[in-house]
Amino acid sequence: MESTAIFTANNLWMMICTALVFFMHLGFSFLEIGLTRQKNTINILFKNFFVITVGLLLYALGGFNLMYPGFEEGAMGIFKFAGWGIAAPENGMTTAYADGGYTWWTDFLFQGMFAATAATIVSGAVAERMKLRSFMIFAIIYLGLVYPIVGSWKWGGGFLDSMGFYDFAGSTLVHSVGGWAALISIYLLGARIGKFDSDGTSRAIPGHNLPLAAAGVLILWLGWFGFNGGSVLSADPALTSLTLVTTCLAAAAGGIASAIFSNILYKNFDLTMFMNGVLGGLVGITAGADQMGPMDAILIGAIAGVIIVLGVSLIDKLKLDDPVGAVAVHLICGIWGTLAVGIFGAMASLEQFLIQLAGVGIVGAFCVVCSFAILYLVKLISGGSIRVKKEEELKGLDLAEHGMDAYPDFRLNQH
Repeated sequence: MESTAIFTANNLWMMICTALVFFMHLGFSFLEIGLTRQKNTINILFKNFFVITVGLLLYALGGFNLMYPGFEEGAMGIFKFAGWGIAAPENGMTTAYADGGYTWWTDFLFQGMFAATAATIVSGAVAERMKLRSFMIFAIIYLGLVYPIVGSWKWGGGFLDSMGFYDFAGSTLVHSVGGWAALISIYLLGARIGKFDSDGTSRAIPGHNLPLAAAGVLILWLGWFGFNGGSVLSADPALTSLTLVTTCLAAAAGGIASAIFSNILYKNFDLTMFMNGVLGGLVGITAGADQMGPMDAILIGAIAGVIIVLGVSLIDKLKLDDPVGAVAVHLICGIWGTLAVGIFGAMASLEQFLIQLAGVGIVGAFCVVCSFAILYLVKLISGGSIRVKKEEELKGLDLAEHGMDAYPDFRLNQH
């Protein structure tokens, strides 16, 4: 009777975490909308709806079995496909599955919510100038193949797992996978019209609704309770509570450090830096949230906050245009968080740091090559360009791609 009650409690916690991770997609939507111009609002919402819906379908059709293929003992652990569709194993609804942490169906749905996040990261980076059909094709291929293959290398028991690489909830396997794709996409797309002057000077293109963006960040922070808390894979009281504490401390430290450091450099209190600092802290702690103590989490988050300010500046200096700061938040802080496992906490050692570094390099190389290849294919399919025409960009993608206006009775400066 007691084991049944524990099993039920574990599964209930995992289902709550699944709902929280799903709720994060509203946070991503609000953040992207708020940091971009109103004339592209519907386009961003459409992409976010597309990502979560097609992501779940792809994960059911083949992604789950590609990510968790059941590598045999002694296998290389690089690629295996367990077959199309999903069907619960014989013991999938019992305590014999996953040490009684959850049922097989809960496992599928929780992991499926993670899958869509990688493409959502790309959505924000390419906002305001990428063809909708081009994004959709890219998202289908990237979510259907690249994300689950990389995930199988660690979470599916592949070669990264065998070599000792550690990524608790996805600083690399989720955030950097999306971040690498975002970086290559904005490199190939080019900057938005008006982002850089003729001499290369960066110009700010303000978002149209900072309150909405702030709401998005707070929703994402709440969702991270499920993102990291659910990655404990049970309702274990000690480990779950520690994970939530380290997650929140890193977020708080990231926000404060980013706000202070940006004020030192630019002599103003930048809300967007504060918000992205919070997100950077969250991404940074994700790889080792269960291995860190409170002070470790604060240091990791604070360093991530400084990295955010420097990362955003670096992206501008490279003449790249990232409207929402996705590369700095998800890629650079994802790398930092993964390496931090070898520097702070219970696993800290030079050997572990080198293993983490190798894992970051392997995943990065694979994602870069795949992103270039997929975008080249998409470019061929899309008539030679993945970018909308100049007049469409100036008019806004809401009208150009959807024939709709997000605010038909409320006009702001469309700039």
